[in-house]
Amino acid sequence: MDRRIQKSRQAIIDAFMRLMSEKEFESITINQIAEEANVNRGTVYLHFKDKYDLRDQHLEAQINQLLHKCMSEDNMVHLPSKTALLRTFEYLEQHASFYSLMLKSKGNTVFRNQMESMFRQRLSEHLDSINLDGELNRDITVQFLISAAVGVLEWWIIRSMPYPASVMVEQFWNLLNQGVGSEKSK
Repeated sequence: MDRRIQKSRQAIIDAFMRLMSEKEFESITINQIAEEANVNRGTVYLHFKDKYDLRDQHLEAQINQLLHKCMSEDNMVHLPSKTALLRTFEYLEQHASFYSLMLKSKGNTVFRNQMESMFRQRLSEHLDSINLDGELNRDITVQFLISAAVGVLEWWIIRSMPYPASVMVEQFWNLLNQGVGSEKSK
């Protein structure tokens, strides 16, 4: 992609994020985005169909970047290792402003749904490759684990990350292992 095109696109995304920090998504207009980015409306429309497309493309890019940076190739199909979880939490710490903004805005359901969808796909792929205990329903197990993971991440980010990434990973890892271990000890 031409540098000028990349620069314009990034200016639009940056302007969008600045506006998101100041006002609710629904009240943001393409004109405001263009003005904030110092481009004309047509330039915004060259890159995005509308503000919803801008939001969705940016969210998808951020989630894909999170996956790419935090998951090793070995963990792209399997559940993440403790090391991959730590990389994930550390990545979220480094990009706290974006994730906090997305989760605290009124439109956070779109972001939360994309996170859940990503986790659902990964978890479903993993569970296809293992046998669940006869007492565990696959659909319920997937939903439980997704709710736990996204809920913990959301809680941590919204509360301005009250614990370091290492503590979060230890606690999350222990909770997951206790849940699995308690079933096997019965």
